[in-house]
Amino acid sequence: MVSPENVDATVGLGVFLDHGTIVPQLGLESRLDYWSKTESAGSFGSTTVRDIALGVRGRYIFSNVNPKITPFAGAGLAMHTFNVKAEIPAQDLGGGFVIPAMQVQDSTTKLGLDLGGGIAAPINPRTSFLAEMWFGVVNDFSQLSLKVGFAYRLGV
Repeated sequence: MVSPENVDATVGLGVFLDHGTIVPQLGLESRLDYWSKTESAGSFGSTTVRDIALGVRGRYIFSNVNPKITPFAGAGLAMHTFNVKAEIPAQDLGGGFVIPAMQVQDSTTKLGLDLGGGIAAPINPRTSFLAEMWFGVVNDFSQLSLKVGFAYRLGV
């Protein structure tokens, strides 16, 4: 679930690659996230906002006495490619007056800062359940993400 600034919440998709630990308790991961939201303005048309983010995060893994849950906190940077499209359908005003359909589209790429954390709960030696919350600080499109999913370790 992603809740971008000035846009209603939507569902996002993401994948990440865990690069392991750099030093004890400090992990590194790269990620790719995507979300899109279309909002209708009735007969006035619609607006679609899309974000594709490619980034890297460092995670500090807290040592704890409970082997069933591993909490972590992290920070990172990401390049966000935003695409915004507004569409207005043709309008028949009567008397032979027709306003043609119009479409406007723009894209921009912005650097964002990610701050957040979560928990990992091992299911078996290679698979963990993850629950995370991240806040992406991006000019004009800051966003809060609540993520749940699974991590599968490819290597030993």
